[in-house]
Amino acid sequence: MKIRTLAVLMTFSLLAAAAELPVRTVVLYKHGVGFFEREGQLGPGESARLDFQAEEMNDVLKSLTVNDQGGKVTGLRYDSSVPLSQKLTDFPFDIQAGASLSAIIDQFKGARIEMDFGAQKTSGAVVSSRLIAGDKDRGEREQLTLLLDSGELRNVDLGAATAIRFTDPKLQLQFKDYLAALTGARSKDKRSVYIDSTDSKARDVRAEYIIPMPAWKSSYRLLLDDKSGEPMLEGWAIVDNTTGEDWTNIHLSLVSGKPISFISQLYAPKFITRLGAELAEDHPVAPTVYAGAVAKAQPAAPLPPPGIAGGFGGGVFRASAGLSAAETVNAGSGAGFGPAQGSSMAQTANGQEIADLFQYTIAGTVSVRKDESAMLPFLQQKITGRKLIIYSDQARPNPFNAAELTNSTGKTLDGGPITIFDAGAYAGEALMETVKNADKRFINYGVDLGTRISTSVTPPNDTVREYHAHNGLIVSKTSGVQKKTYTVANVDRRAKTLIVEHPSRQGYNLIDTAKPVETTQAVYRFEVKVPASGSIELPVTEERVYDTQVQVSSLSPDILLTYIRNKVLTDAARRQLQQIADVKTAIANTDSEKRSVADQINSLASDEQRNRENIASLSSVSGQQQIVQDYARKLSDQETQIAKLRDRVTAIDQQKATLQAQLNGLIEKLDF
Repeated sequence: MKIRTLAVLMTFSLLAAAAELPVRTVVLYKHGVGFFEREGQLGPGESARLDFQAEEMNDVLKSLTVNDQGGKVTGLRYDSSVPLSQKLTDFPFDIQAGASLSAIIDQFKGARIEMDFGAQKTSGAVVSSRLIAGDKDRGEREQLTLLLDSGELRNVDLGAATAIRFTDPKLQLQFKDYLAALTGARSKDKRSVYIDSTDSKARDVRAEYIIPMPAWKSSYRLLLDDKSGEPMLEGWAIVDNTTGEDWTNIHLSLVSGKPISFISQLYAPKFITRLGAELAEDHPVAPTVYAGAVAKAQPAAPLPPPGIAGGFGGGVFRASAGLSAAETVNAGSGAGFGPAQGSSMAQTANGQEIADLFQYTIAGTVSVRKDESAMLPFLQQKITGRKLIIYSDQARPNPFNAAELTNSTGKTLDGGPITIFDAGAYAGEALMETVKNADKRFINYGVDLGTRISTSVTPPNDTVREYHAHNGLIVSKTSGVQKKTYTVANVDRRAKTLIVEHPSRQGYNLIDTAKPVETTQAVYRFEVKVPASGSIELPVTEERVYDTQVQVSSLSPDILLTYIRNKVLTDAARRQLQQIADVKTAIANTDSEKRSVADQINSLASDEQRNRENIASLSSVSGQQQIVQDYARKLSDQETQIAKLRDRVTAIDQQKATLQAQLNGLIEKLDF
């Protein structure tokens, strides 16, 4: 037992204790990181140690800054990610689990050590060390053989020594580093960062960094009461301490917003495959083409003074200092939620805009134990709002109980769930996205069973509003009108304010309809006053104006006639289209006449073929010469008729060509 105790004492004497820097400030963000500020005093030559989880090291190495007041930091050390087995191979000794003190010392043959035996001291070089089995007179013991400075060999009992130390500082440092590696490996996820200083006096050190943290969450309570005027909004922040250490009397700030953040692999060693290199004279030299400059360098901007946003010394990553404390809100003496009565909050939080972010600084200090969470009040004040009902889900016959909230708190309201209390009773729950100061949102928290809404839609009515013609095209502008009527029935004995969300459709515009109170990207919002125990209608008429175009050359005279008869056309446009229609009719007539002439030619050609066949068959028969001559005269007459008809076809083609040229000219000149 004495030998084992001596080994433990020897280990702790070699490991110098590192100072801890307690957490002073924590800033939590919504995107999964937290900013930490640690501060404390270090003694002369003392080192500070910061402990982290392995998965936190990438963010620590990316963000860590150190401010040493009154001293100089000589460097930062941290536990590498090299496996323990690989670390231990660099040492010239190996301490196995359960090894005795004699087995450990035996690995240091030749090393000088000093031993205390009470008031007596003995020093020398290690020759060997061994465990001697016990006998009936003496139990098991450990013995060390030393080569004394006098040259004499001496066996000493390790169990009788009260202290053992190496005289070689390098060896002692190696032994210390070996034990430190073992200590660090006891927790697979624990990694330490050391802040070293060789200053000869005490000084204050502040370290700042970011690490992954659970996003803080917000929840609200909205207290509605018709008698108390403006509703009361109460906000609570939910924070989780997953750092593995207590937060004691820290300054806590909560930032609403999502700055860009990412993980860079800085902790794991990165090995680069190097390229081969050869002498320049081994290769021909090619000309170099340098790109021209597109902009001249601007002078470097001056560094911001301390306390200005942009670094860890202030701005986003510093707790808001110097802000006035929030006013104390007394909740009264009633139990539960009464009208305009909220939680008994001793203090809320100060708010501050930081660029596009908003920071809540919890007044006073906060303490949260490790692996615990806390709910902290950051808001309790009146807010501009009113109760109403809202109809947005047209698949339901009933609207929602809702509230219109205008952020008049002077702060950004972080998004989160809201529990609504109306006249001291639970009324429902809602979700709200982040709302900037002076912005407005609707929230719904229940179904209004006392109001029913039905809708009816009239069939679309398409009407041509105007015609235009140019470059041979007729463009008609058509108006498609559709009307939707909301019929609202209120069976309650109180009047209500209804907001109807009517979907807005691309290409449609409102006409002959009351102006909406506001418009979003997806809906129009109409406000309607619904009487008590009564009903009301809200008609919404929409118009879609669209163009259709057609080639005039492709229209038949009958279709052109429908355009001519349309009352929308002007007299000048009607005359132009009538001329085109007349020419198209004439062309159609020539086509009809040509088809008729072609039919006559085909009929005569068929008759000619039969006459030739008859002449051929009768020419060899005696006594049929007269008949053959008759067929010959008929054939001659048919040829004459066919020739005249073909001349007529030619004339018709010429007439059509003339008409087509006239039509093309009219179409080209068509313009109205």
